[in-house]
Amino acid sequence: MCLAAPSRVIEVRDGTALAECFGQTREVSLLLLNEEVAVGDYLLIQAGGFAFERIEAERAEESLLLMKELMTQDDDARRWGDAA
Repeated sequence: MCLAAPSRVIEVRDGTALAECFGQTREVSLLLLNEEVAVGDYLLIQAGGFAFERIEAERAEESLLLMKELMTQDDDARRWGDAA
């Protein structure tokens, strides 16, 4: 299973974008998108570096806040499967 953290577009180039998430930037392909992308948009990106969905800022920011909360908890998420 793959979890895509929303990444904010900081620069749009010819067919690619520079996106940032949790302080990390990377260049991503826009080849799979059928819509225009602008600086400030949020994208979901596959592990291979292809953006596959543009999402609303409110939804992206909500998801990022939740992810940040989960990452700062003392509970080790890797143990969740052991509880069953």
